[in-house]
Amino acid sequence: MDIVSALRTFLRVAETRSFSAAAIDLNLTQPAVSRQVSALEAHLNTRLLHRTTSALALTAEGEQMLPMALRVIEAVETLGEASCAEGASASGKVRLSLPAPLGLYMSDRLARLLESHPSLVVELIFREEPSDLVADAIDLEVRLGPVGDSSLMCRRIGWTTAFLVASPCYRKGRNTPRAPQDISGHRCICYSRAGDGRTWSFSNGADEVVLPIEPRLVANNSMAVHRATLAGGGLAVLSHILAGPDIEAGRLVKVMPDFPPTRLPINVVYPSRRNIPLRVTTVLDFLVQAVRDDALMASSAP
Repeated sequence: MDIVSALRTFLRVAETRSFSAAAIDLNLTQPAVSRQVSALEAHLNTRLLHRTTSALALTAEGEQMLPMALRVIEAVETLGEASCAEGASASGKVRLSLPAPLGLYMSDRLARLLESHPSLVVELIFREEPSDLVADAIDLEVRLGPVGDSSLMCRRIGWTTAFLVASPCYRKGRNTPRAPQDISGHRCICYSRAGDGRTWSFSNGADEVVLPIEPRLVANNSMAVHRATLAGGGLAVLSHILAGPDIEAGRLVKVMPDFPPTRLPINVVYPSRRNIPLRVTTVLDFLVQAVRDDALMASSAP
């Protein structure tokens, strides 16, 4: 039995609470996952999991085993990385959770990373609200705004840039807002990121205004807001990633450009571990560089 492989399999089963989910993540069959866990239990002469037809749970011994298994895996990965030459190829799966606009931006750029690392697999998860990284088996997650969870490692990698926009057909025959107070009376389309879909924040560099909004349409996905705005549904605050090409083509128009939406820090968070696997650091470094390559995300200046 390969004890390291068995420990990795046990950790993934413990994180997902499912043999089938662990099998998918590890690119194994479900019977193979079950055999590895059973072999580990036999080797340790200890039952690690309670198995029923409807549920899977850790035994007390399994709970005790988790931190020890994690330390073993981290030590093995650290040793492997230390022995690899610079530029070694990363391998394995990395689950990366991020908001939809940044996910689209990364989708356009990941081909070159995967070409450089033939054994690397990246699973993009478009998610607008924070995850439970351990329970959801997320390796890296991008969050916009302050991060309140002190148990996570957090790295600021850039800043959001958004525009208040409308389609030309919506603007026709309507007064264009020049300041936040002028938005009252307009149809508004709101993106309910992290449950907040009824306030907009604007800053001109000197003053910040948080404006209550009575939206006519609310969506928890920014791409839905984007499409509704293009269709003439009203005013919306959209990421430059989504709105930029439409502004250049004239399909959308910036509104109130002298008082733009407040910028938020772009943070990447990951579980607090002493040693991060090469596959994760490889994707993290690529993500950081991709954000820096975009001038509107790289700079904190308005």
